[in-house]
Amino acid sequence: MSTASWRAASAAITRPRSRNEQRPTANHIGVFGEAGGLGWGVYGSAPSGTGIRGYSPSGTAVVGDTISGNAGLFIGNALIQGTLSKTAGSFKIDHPLHPASQYLQHSFVESPDMKNVYDGVVVTDRRGFATVTMPRWFQALNGTFRYQLTIVGRSFAQAIVWRELAHNRFTIRTSAPRVKVSWQVTGIGHDPYANDHRIQVEVPKTPIEQGKYIYPQGYGESKRQSIGYQRPTPLVQKR
Repeated sequence: MSTASWRAASAAITRPRSRNEQRPTANHIGVFGEAGGLGWGVYGSAPSGTGIRGYSPSGTAVVGDTISGNAGLFIGNALIQGTLSKTAGSFKIDHPLHPASQYLQHSFVESPDMKNVYDGVVVTDRRGFATVTMPRWFQALNGTFRYQLTIVGRSFAQAIVWRELAHNRFTIRTSAPRVKVSWQVTGIGHDPYANDHRIQVEVPKTPIEQGKYIYPQGYGESKRQSIGYQRPTPLVQKR
């Protein structure tokens, strides 16, 4: 279901009321759930629909916070229709050599551009030429190409890009015949979504974020200087 359809469906829903329902007010909590031990504070289930949904026209629809655990856990595929912003990124898998006792982690490769990376290996012919053919969609997706060539094997031959990318292919030429060449091509995405959502490398903080930090501890500041920090307050008062 599209975002527009979701909003329209939400507007048409008649909310069930109960004596425990808390009507939304400014700077308050619409729904609160609490559980002891390993239980669930809030649980939503739908056989084929949406178990839990959050919506905000200008704020943050869903917030997860934790002291030492995970603020969010997704078991299965996750789809984000928009831009993902993060402070760090990695993959984490069972270690291929010690899967029962260790994890293996790698960090993401970052770029200020919406850059895609492609590589491969080719052997030039008896005249020293090799044409690399990319997928049909390659130049529809990418532009502003960069090339890197490396000779593989015991050869001091030279390799150059003889013809640059055109019609989804480029040609390599070596100074000797039948030379193995490792190639890498990068391109900057120029599909419609990429063109409309370029990453702004340096962004000023909003007035409310001035003097606050994403990671205040790294700059000798306390956690209270975190962006979005709210002092913990008791949600349920015991009598």
